Formats: sequence, C-alpha cells, structure tokens
Amino acid sequence: MNIDFSLVLLVLVVVTGLIWLLDTLLFARKRSAGQEHNEEQTIKEPVILEYAKFLFPVVLIVFLLRGFIAEPFRIPSGSMLPTLEVGDFILVNKFAYGIRIPVWNKKVFGSGTPHRGDVVVFRYPEDPSVDYIKRIIGVPGDEVAYYNKVIYINGKKMPQQNVGTYHQDGSYVQYQRFHEDLKTVQHDILKTDIVGTGDFVIKVPAHSYFAMGDNRDNSRDSRYWGFVPDKNLIGQAFLIWMNWSSAGGLKLKRLGTVIH
Repeated sequence: MNIDFSLVLLVLVVVTGLIWLLDTLLFARKRSAGQEHNEEQTIKEPVILEYAKFLFPVVLIVFLLRGFIAEPFRIPSGSMLPTLEVGDFILVNKFAYGIRIPVWNKKVFGSGTPHRGDVVVFRYPEDPSVDYIKRIIGVPGDEVAYYNKVIYINGKKMPQQNVGTYHQDGSYVQYQRFHEDLKTVQHDILKTDIVGTGDFVIKVPAHSYFAMGDNRDNSRDSRYWGFVPDKNLIGQAFLIWMNWSSAGGLKLKRLGTVIH
C-alpha cells in the first residue's frame, strides 16, 4: 500500500486549521466570558484544541516546503547505480519544472522543463501512486536510438569510456563502469557482460520524455513502459542528504553528494 504523504499533510492542515478557526470564531469568546464570571476557576482549552494549535503551523510549514520547495525521497532499488545507491535519501527540487499543486500535481506557474541528462522523479505511468526516478535521455522531438548498449540522439553517438569494474554491495554481479557523455551532462553508467538486446529507434512525442536508469541492464524504464508525460513530473533530484541501508548502516561519504 502506497501512502500519499502530501494528501495526509493536506488533511492534517485542513482539520487542525478548521478546529483552530472554529474555536476562534465560536468558542473562545464563550470561554473568556465564562472566565470573567467565575474568576476562581480556570477554564482550560480542550485537549483537541491544544493539539490543533500546536500541529497546525508545523504541518502547514512542512506541507508548503514539501509541496513547493523540496521533497525527500528514498532510493529503494539499484536501477540508478552508480549515481544513486540503495538507501540514499535524496532531495528533489519541486519548482525546477514549474510550480505544481500538491496532491493533484497540476502545474499552475512556471515553464521549466527537463533537460537531457536530468535525474528526475515522476509518477510511474503504469501506476501513478508509485514514484519513480530515472535519467532523462530524450526530450520532445528527439530521435533516440539504442544499439549494442550505446545511445544515439538525433543520429549522434553519445560517447562511452570504460573506467573499470564496479561491485555492488551485497551482490556477486560484476559490472563494467562507463563514463557517458550526453553532451549536456557527463555521468557514469553500469553495464554487464551480457550481450545487448532490445535495440530500437524511437521518436519522443510532444510533452513527453524518454527516461532510462543508469544501471542499464537492470532498470525497468521507458524501454518497457513508454514515455514519461509532462503531467507526471514531480521534480529534479539534486542532493543526497543521507544514506542508510540495513546491510551497511550509515555511509558518511554519501552525505551532501550533489546528483549529476
């Protein structure tokens, strides 16, 4: 079961805010009047009101920060290795691609769009209740080709340079690590020695994006479920603020890593 925390926060803001507002308009004056007539007995505020007054400003600030500025996410799988590791806690810039109304994710202001190479969080097209993270490979109008595990954009090869082997924590699989140049961003990817299959050429339609994981042979991405619609975008991943996994515990070296 996937919990929509934005919706939970919105409900808390509305409920605590209404309790506080109703008390201010209807009940606070009655308590004050009663206190004046009975000075010897202190009339206390209801417990639910005390909680509402405490929670309302807190959840409102969290809701606004999380909904419009930056939202935290946790990486659950290795599909973005070596850029993102299992257990990375990341921050996502919520206004990079326009201001969107939390919960409904409808853009209301701004015209920013993803660039090729951006690491983006979005609502999974096959199940919008699930958040996905991948790298944008093709933007609207691009012709994306994939031959022998090498990307071609509009007929131009995106160069790759082998920089050695990579071993994932807790796994016996050995990867080859390559430095890939998407022209807009340079980053590392992983490939196995398995012979490449699934070569294709595809045109990216308007208001859509072609996304792939950096762990190229272990990523369920646009090669399998199609394009990312603009309306599904959540924001751009920009910082790793913590890493914690049950296998390795806290990795201090990951703290503060900028995501490219």
